[in-house]
Amino acid sequence: MALSVDGHWTWRDGSVFVTGATGLVGSALVRQLLEGGARVTCLVRDWVPDAELFRNGDADRVSIVWGDVTDRSCLARALGDAEASTVFHLAAQTIVGIANRHPLSTFETNIGGTWRLLEACRELSTIRQIVLASSDKAYGSQDSVALREDMALSARHPYDVSKACGDFIARAYATTYDLPVAIARCCNLFGGGDLNFSRLVPSVIRSVLKGDRPVIRSDGTYVRDYMYVTDAARGYLALAERLAMRPQLRGEAFNFSTERRLSVIDLMKLVLGLMGSGLEPVVLNEVKNEIHHETVSATKSRELLGWAPRVSLEQGLIETIGWYRGFYGEAQPNDTAG
Repeated sequence: MALSVDGHWTWRDGSVFVTGATGLVGSALVRQLLEGGARVTCLVRDWVPDAELFRNGDADRVSIVWGDVTDRSCLARALGDAEASTVFHLAAQTIVGIANRHPLSTFETNIGGTWRLLEACRELSTIRQIVLASSDKAYGSQDSVALREDMALSARHPYDVSKACGDFIARAYATTYDLPVAIARCCNLFGGGDLNFSRLVPSVIRSVLKGDRPVIRSDGTYVRDYMYVTDAARGYLALAERLAMRPQLRGEAFNFSTERRLSVIDLMKLVLGLMGSGLEPVVLNEVKNEIHHETVSATKSRELLGWAPRVSLEQGLIETIGWYRGFYGEAQPNDTAG
């Protein structure tokens, strides 16, 4: 990334390193980087043929390093070989239920992977900006209607704690070593290419396509903000661009959200309506160790980054539904898909 002749930052010919590129946000981010002309290197742990990075052909347009984010020597080699100037760290274990069942593997990936990556970046002189993907879950359960970046992190459950720890580690590297890292905390994201069917939106869409009643794991009253994935990717790019121009943002966190609050049952009804389905949901009410009400304020991102979501909830859901219809084609998904 460099300053263009008209005084704006451009991604053209910039060397960018992305972890977690096969995930929902990672694939959208890689697509936007490629559209901007960046030279992209992706750290990929597993071959996932249905991942959007491979399905849409973007994997053929990037350099792929096969390795794990917890392998520090692999990270150091890959970053050095790429001569990366910008790093987006998205690799993580992202499912709350898995974190509750298997905390150690979640801690190793989300915490261990973060400090290993940042330490590898600290040893390279080419690194100019790093964006760490955190989560609104890092705030934990708080009384505030809309969580702000200046609030203390009070995470208590395994996944939430893993993300909060990553935040603190990033802040330590920024403060102690002047590492150019900033933190992105997104609300709940959705979009085509999400193969984690424990998440609400892909789960509901798949159920409708199969003709099955959709399932709500909670009692349906849990409240979240929901945002289309391309707006999250734009937020990461905006943060990296502004960090390059304003070093004082090192160690700072930024929320990204539509600030539109919906309960689980209301979002499910919206998806069912857009799909023309009259299926009644099955309410299991079996969720434990998850935050009941969590919404965030994106005021700081709007004011300091000039970022705002461009895709409405309804339009994003329409795009997402269309993706899954295309993904499954005429055949119905089988019971073991995902």
